[in-house]
Amino acid sequence: MTARWRAGVATLAATVMLTVTGGCGLHSSSGAFVSGQSVDGRHPLAGASIVVTSKSFTEGVILGKMTVTLLAAEGAKVTDMTNAPGSMSARQAQTSGHADIQWEYTGTGWVSYLGQSSVISDPHELWQQVHDRELRNGLTWLPPANFNDTYAFAMNDAQYKRTGIRTMSDIRKLPPAQRTFCVDAEFASRPDGLGPMLVKYSMPLGAPGGVPRTAITTMDQGIVYTATAKGTCLFGEVYTTDGRIKNLNLHVLQDDRHYFLPYSGTPVIRTVVLQRYPQIGPIVDEISKRLSDSVMQELNGRVDIDGEDPATVAADWLRSQHLIR
Repeated sequence: MTARWRAGVATLAATVMLTVTGGCGLHSSSGAFVSGQSVDGRHPLAGASIVVTSKSFTEGVILGKMTVTLLAAEGAKVTDMTNAPGSMSARQAQTSGHADIQWEYTGTGWVSYLGQSSVISDPHELWQQVHDRELRNGLTWLPPANFNDTYAFAMNDAQYKRTGIRTMSDIRKLPPAQRTFCVDAEFASRPDGLGPMLVKYSMPLGAPGGVPRTAITTMDQGIVYTATAKGTCLFGEVYTTDGRIKNLNLHVLQDDRHYFLPYSGTPVIRTVVLQRYPQIGPIVDEISKRLSDSVMQELNGRVDIDGEDPATVAADWLRSQHLIR
């Protein structure tokens, strides 16, 4: 374990402030969270002790808060370790046995944790491959939700309607000089980023009939959304569940040649914990089967754009879906 990972886990452990049962609002590493009551009055997880963690970005915290609130409503004694500091802290906490369940992404599991480089474009096949290999690490990847937080390119509403472009392949209908892209510096240079993507779509960067190098503008990732909305470039690099897509009325193009690896949101639980409390699987699946790209865009936007607390957003959504009361 590197010093960075040791520090991350130590900090994570220090942020655990309280455990919860249904019915009261408490505090966790990411602020107050809102507890709820079981809808049917039953508590299938009574006596279970579960530690929930998450990474610190908005979507991860929202999903973590949903899980904390629902498991507590179903009777579990839940320790809230969401909003773990550092990009690898949540993973290390889970693999070391300090945390039991978190939401992860199939693409992250395949590339970052399993060290694979091949692209599996079918979301179910990728999940199955990750699921089977992660069992060796003592982790069970439950059935994924129906949202995919992956890379994509988007257009503003006016240009989307004017050009009729709907897929990445459609970009080749435009003259090369009009194929303008806004991307962040990492995507522009990474080996699985812009250059190979343009090759995949038969318009290589800097080649005759491809995309001119002058048509590429690099900027901070957060600025890409507003730049695309304003028309600074025709195509902007986005993440498919980002709330700014809906807020800025952007349109995501179909990755019709399946260049981008799927990043299906998936609850991951330590296998020994799932064996001890098998009821967790179907309970968490009630969250998974209700999620979609558009739902996550809305929920992420309530936090990132409207400034709401992730815990409140999570509890409101659970109530709207009649999963808690």
